[in-house]
Amino acid sequence: MESTELLGYFGALIVGLVLGLIGGGGSILTVPILVYFLGLNPVVATAYSLFVVGTTSLFGSLQNLRKRMVDVKTAVIFAIPSFIAVYATRRWIVPAIPEELFSVSNFMVTKNIFIMVLFAIIMLLASLSMIFSKSNVNEDPNQSIDYNYPLIAIEGAVVGVLTGLVGAGGGFLIIPALVLLAKLPMKKAVGTSLLIVTVKSLIGFLGDIQLLTIDWNFLLLFTSISIVGILLGVYLSKFIPGKKLKKGFGWFTLIMAFYILYKELFS
Repeated sequence: MESTELLGYFGALIVGLVLGLIGGGGSILTVPILVYFLGLNPVVATAYSLFVVGTTSLFGSLQNLRKRMVDVKTAVIFAIPSFIAVYATRRWIVPAIPEELFSVSNFMVTKNIFIMVLFAIIMLLASLSMIFSKSNVNEDPNQSIDYNYPLIAIEGAVVGVLTGLVGAGGGFLIIPALVLLAKLPMKKAVGTSLLIVTVKSLIGFLGDIQLLTIDWNFLLLFTSISIVGILLGVYLSKFIPGKKLKKGFGWFTLIMAFYILYKELFS
């Protein structure tokens, strides 16, 4: 096994760890790991990412449900439009994108480059959100919730489309929405995000099963390692301040975004 491949499988553990600690960000790591360390095509990597993140998040969701750290009502309001959007995007929009989009001088922008650059831009925006987010969010898990139904549903649909395009579970987009729109306390937003990510990602993956040949042996091994990571992450989340972790992960995400842009556009 080559060193890059070993790093890829170690990355699977980190994916789960990050999901368990902050309720999102797993796909930010999964897609680059699958593309750059394990050599997968970006379209296949985004599909595999949906399965890995969805299945891994399922285990984290079960842990948080037991701790009553999931707001099921908010999850349903957010998730229904998101489910529809992610399935439609994976089933019809992604296959409809042509392999060669346009050229700039002698540089051809292909479907793969488009997906990875879009992914990097989303990472860039997500990282800035995590780095500069206000620290005065509510931390009381017993606070009564004032639902803003239309905004939560619209955010769900938008995140669903982005999830479908780049294979991101969307936790890094869902959590700010749950905190700002549904006024959920941070810990409960993390747990609720994992439940939404679970179902949305696995539904998105269903749109790929009919279109791709899946290497189940590899996918299940990678996912199993990631599950170990999330169980560890959920346990460690009791001892690590979420705000500090989120800001640190934001800086890491920012660096990864610039690395992907450099790799795709200048190398």
